Amino acid sequence: MTGRQAPVGDWTTDFDHTDPTWVRDPYPIWAELRAQCPVAHSERYGGTWLPTTHELVSEVAYDTEHFTSRAVVVDNLRPTELDLPAPIGLAPPITSDPPFHAMARRMLLPAFAPKKISSLEPMVRKLCGELLDATAGRSVFDAAVEYTQHIPVGVIVGMLGFPLEDADIFRRFITQVLEKVDLPSEERLDMFMQGEIEAYLNDQIEAHRAQPRDDLTSFLLEAEIDGNKLAIEHVRGTMILLMVAGIDTTWSAIGAALWHLGSHPDDRRRLASDASLWPTAIEEFLRAYAPVTMGRLVIEDFDFHGHRMRKDDWVLLPFPSANRDETVFRDADKILIDRQENRHAAFGLGIHRCLGSNLARMELTVALKEWMARYPDFELSDPEAVSWSGGQVRGPRNLPVRVLN
Repeated sequence: MTGRQAPVGDWTTDFDHTDPTWVRDPYPIWAELRAQCPVAHSERYGGTWLPTTHELVSEVAYDTEHFTSRAVVVDNLRPTELDLPAPIGLAPPITSDPPFHAMARRMLLPAFAPKKISSLEPMVRKLCGELLDATAGRSVFDAAVEYTQHIPVGVIVGMLGFPLEDADIFRRFITQVLEKVDLPSEERLDMFMQGEIEAYLNDQIEAHRAQPRDDLTSFLLEAEIDGNKLAIEHVRGTMILLMVAGIDTTWSAIGAALWHLGSHPDDRRRLASDASLWPTAIEEFLRAYAPVTMGRLVIEDFDFHGHRMRKDDWVLLPFPSANRDETVFRDADKILIDRQENRHAAFGLGIHRCLGSNLARMELTVALKEWMARYPDFELSDPEAVSWSGGQVRGPRNLPVRVLN
């Protein structure tokens, strides 16, 4: 995705979340902006703002009067170019505003309740075991390609009741939505208008209508809001949400944690020898390597801390930058796997805080524990070959590792 835009010359006035420097390591950029220019601006993507401190990110995330969520992926398309059904949006409830947002979110709560998520743990553990079995006997392999990317795909496909062999469709769609954001608007629009994912989801919906089953698709088809069944756009949009928000984010979090353990042997050895560290380590990996930067749109022209924001300007909310704010977190740039106080924003802030946080935590915990039980002693085999996804979800796309014993 990188290389299609001109290189960034000044991060305060011309930032780009697809720039190779940002993709490779955004943390120094955010640190400099927090210290010198806490609200950056760029004319790219039709006009984009970037608050970087915890306080400012939180303020925008909680403000539904001045900022709308009807589009959350910052790209060259203006929202008016896409026929987004109000108040549903493309992927409800994350693309829904109040008051509809609360109803759409409440409808989904039973599907993501702690007891429901706990029941999925054996399936996740079995999947991780099978993936690790496939790496047996090899000392060097790509942990991202052969392990992390398959776990959340398998979980979401299973929850929706879709064929596992269709997982590549999901991965291709995620890449289109989240990583090809720097395409020209015409190419971006053509990509969405091809309708592959819409046709696929429609087929799955019809199959479930003909043969209901105990899965999330049938749950959505039976669900009601205010006594009415969900519109087909709502059912399909929630499936899209699960694909985009439930797959890439989690595989990125798992991969980033493995990257850390593979490049920080002291932390890896501590975690391998002291099981009591797992709860704090999981939260610290989420804080330090939070994968998601969320998007908002300005509703009407208004002044934000001396900055004149215009209607339909984009706003990027870098939750990872908020998590590295020294005014909120002690030793914010240090990864302390025994950190006790850790009210991080990895799952977002405000009304759109991640509905699937229980699921993501469970997947991350199981995936890392199963890996460490199998490979407690490993390292990055080629640190320079590690590649990271660009755009608004950051995680390793290539993660070559070497098993040491």
